[in-house]
Amino acid sequence: MKPRLTVAVRTLVAFALQTGDLVSTFAGSQRPLDGLRAHQKIQRARPAGYQPEVALQHAIETPDFVLEISGRLDGVFTDGDRVVIDEIKSTHKELDAFEHNPDPLHWGQVQAYAWLYATHHDLDAVDAQLTYYQLTTKETREFRRAYPLDELNRLMTALLDDYVAWATRLERWRLQRDRSVQELSFPFDDFREGQRQMAVTVYRSIQTDGRAMIQAPTGIGKTMAALFPALKALGEGLTAKVFYLTARTTGRQAAEKALSVMRRRGLQLKSLTLTAKDKLCPYPDATCTPEECPRARGHYDRMKGARLAAFDRDALDRDTVTLLADTFEVCPFEFSLEMALWMDTIVADYNYVFDPRVYLRRFFAEDNGAYTFLVDEAHNLVDRSREMFSAVLHKQPFLDLRRALREDHRPLYRAIGHINAWMVSARRDCLTAGGESASREVPDALLPHLQRFHHRAETWLVKNKPASWKEDLLQLYFDVSTFLRVAERFDDSYTTCTVSDGKELQVKLFCLDPADQLAEALQRGRSALFFSATLTPFSYFNTLFGGGAETVFLRLRSPFPPANLCVIVDGRISTYYREREQTKYRLADAITQLVRGKTGNYLAFFPSYAYLKMVHDVFCDVFPEIPTIVQARDMDEAARDAFLENFVRDNPQTLVGFVVMGGIFGEGIDLVGRRLSGAAIVGVGLPGICMERDLIRDHFDTTRQAGFDFAYRYPGFNRVLQAVGRVIRSTRDRGAVLLVDNRFSTHRYRSLYPEEWQPVSPWSDRPVAHILEDFWSGASILNGRI
Repeated sequence: MKPRLTVAVRTLVAFALQTGDLVSTFAGSQRPLDGLRAHQKIQRARPAGYQPEVALQHAIETPDFVLEISGRLDGVFTDGDRVVIDEIKSTHKELDAFEHNPDPLHWGQVQAYAWLYATHHDLDAVDAQLTYYQLTTKETREFRRAYPLDELNRLMTALLDDYVAWATRLERWRLQRDRSVQELSFPFDDFREGQRQMAVTVYRSIQTDGRAMIQAPTGIGKTMAALFPALKALGEGLTAKVFYLTARTTGRQAAEKALSVMRRRGLQLKSLTLTAKDKLCPYPDATCTPEECPRARGHYDRMKGARLAAFDRDALDRDTVTLLADTFEVCPFEFSLEMALWMDTIVADYNYVFDPRVYLRRFFAEDNGAYTFLVDEAHNLVDRSREMFSAVLHKQPFLDLRRALREDHRPLYRAIGHINAWMVSARRDCLTAGGESASREVPDALLPHLQRFHHRAETWLVKNKPASWKEDLLQLYFDVSTFLRVAERFDDSYTTCTVSDGKELQVKLFCLDPADQLAEALQRGRSALFFSATLTPFSYFNTLFGGGAETVFLRLRSPFPPANLCVIVDGRISTYYREREQTKYRLADAITQLVRGKTGNYLAFFPSYAYLKMVHDVFCDVFPEIPTIVQARDMDEAARDAFLENFVRDNPQTLVGFVVMGGIFGEGIDLVGRRLSGAAIVGVGLPGICMERDLIRDHFDTTRQAGFDFAYRYPGFNRVLQAVGRVIRSTRDRGAVLLVDNRFSTHRYRSLYPEEWQPVSPWSDRPVAHILEDFWSGASILNGRI
């Protein structure tokens, strides 16, 4: 039996007829509702016998498949002896424009509906009518053309030729892909310990449309253990598309590498790595208009060639997308978004699935698909999702825009004035409260002012007029849109945070618990797999991911010999803020004992830059003979790579890198072998005490009786686990870890230790130097009191 493919009339027409410029015309949040009202108004005004919203469907058979064409025409009626197909379009354009320059997409759509209707009802001819409704003037204008069936057949043949040729290529590729996947063996000689178990869990979860959480230690090969079974499921028709979601560039690179390894073993698969627009844009100083951006000008005229060339490639990574976009002179970001529709696997940041502002609506806006979500580094999703589901406004941008407007645009000027007045009053109250305040209520008094600004900004923006302050207005419009959207769903999982700093004011609708919204977002697919080296404890992450009792949990042991890792707990030193000044010399000495155990490279992780600098100054003063390197604030990827280049294999002189826990060196770096000999972890990783963290604590004290754990202890200890995970990266690695904090010796933290840790606590007379000497010589003592 031939496979059945479906295509909507709108998609078919756009594929075949889309030409011209890439135009980012502002529509506004009310535009869909305005369009619906315009349709209903015109339909109600039609004479008796008018049939609105007529569903149409027709199947055509090709050598490779059956194609079902479907659509819903706005209306059909008879005018004398003529049957008229009516397609209604609402617009802000002047109606004369459609008379002088007919829109080929609009006519293509109504022609397709006319063909479907005439074919279904055995009509020799029909009339096709485009009815335009001008949203500002409320004027209506109709354009009608008569079509005999043979002309409609000719027009549809032209429409279908391109699409059927493309769909045939896709279908033949799918069969080719599935055969390659079914024949694909695991791309390495053997599974690592635990890797097969993870792969089986992933496959079964996809097979049952389920959810699983997998804690797999560093080095087990998580990326391959997730992708290999997911692609096997893809080849068997158990999932339609695989989304590999990750928070960092290193995660995306790992996925690309795994796919490359499988391709070398015979896999045939189309994959795309989605890259943020600002990283791809070749004209960052230009606005996204045909007038300023040469890539927008004529973009669709060149897209067909770009699409065909791209599909000749199997891997569309960032460099390949850039190369093809440059070759065909198309917008690289829009090009990558279109190609995503035809890919088997998409590697992307979390926000393309979870963020309400930027998720891929072309996949998820209407129907949930048979998709699989592989969520890498899943421990990062908690804080990322809080950020995605929160909304924030600042006072200064409103004030700057108001000054730019002056009184030339009175409606906008006055609307911003009301917002500014509210913020001035809120800032005064906030300063009285000590500079920050929180409320479990939405700021009701602010919302009408924001709604008024939103409406007036939208009214001006739809006119698409030039202005020096247009981009600032557009950004504020979107910020306010997000704020109003979040305010609509404000509930017990939210709080309002107000922070004042001098003349500035920040108002934030802060998401305390992202569980419900993550659960909703996960409904966009059928199966979800969360995996990380640090998902401790499972109950904490499952709660915040919106999971339930049906979630499958898998905790895998490290594949590396425990004797290869020496974990020393120094519980004599307090790292509490109030005691840091008194203990900084003892801490510097403890780090020195660690690094003197063996010549090599070491990382010392600190909970903050201030603490790092304090101890680093002491360390350099007391031990000037030991070279150090310090993480700078706001390091980009190039600076990070330059930092890591200092960690050379078999370094003849010990080097200590002072870095911040939870930062860019706390995870996602791979210093294999003798590039890293050990790490000192200073403190239990607690996030900095702040109002937002305390609000999370209070919320989960109320809902779970575990506020401190959810706000501080669990997030902090996962940072510790990530930092420790930098030390042992392969079966041949050996390394030493020093945990410095008296809390590490308590049951609250020992209960979180992974099985592969076998800590030694140097609380007795045995010096750390002796412990390390035994470890590095191979006679390690890893249990008990030394």
